[in-house]
Amino acid sequence: MRITILQSDITTRAVDAIVNAANSALLGGGGVDGAIHRAAGPELLAACRKLRDTDLPHGLAPGAAVATSGFRLPARWVIHTVGPNRHAGQTNPALLVSCFSESLRLADSLGAASLAFPAVGGGVYGWHGRHVAEAAYDAVAGFGAAHPVSALELVEFVLFGPEMEQAFKAVFEQPR
Repeated sequence: MRITILQSDITTRAVDAIVNAANSALLGGGGVDGAIHRAAGPELLAACRKLRDTDLPHGLAPGAAVATSGFRLPARWVIHTVGPNRHAGQTNPALLVSCFSESLRLADSLGAASLAFPAVGGGVYGWHGRHVAEAAYDAVAGFGAAHPVSALELVEFVLFGPEMEQAFKAVFEQPR
């Protein structure tokens, strides 16, 4: 699996699936979540409402992931995951790792060859960039070890600012 780290707009990535740093309601919001909903069009909100009316009446739990179509996005699918909110006392790093792990697992089960992640948890949910990058690294390493044969060929970390990009590069490029 090839990994790239770049500073860009995740809504423009021509990959099979993008990950949405969603809130548990799945009904849109600010930051990456709002940008993805705007770019995907009203069909995404309708699909998320249908999930809430059927499979997820209480919303999506932190660390879990669910997929919808990408609608007007270049990506075929949107994988929604909810990061733990440090400001609300959700400080277990395993939940943050789970966001990345569950998204990877779901992308693989969909047959996606390429996947783009934002810095899940690194915005309004209060996780420091290095912690987000470490969680992402742990998830990718664990996924690769557990799934030596996978449809996933490319994982992109599409980051909003230079500080987050540097945090990811520092973690992913350090010798192990």
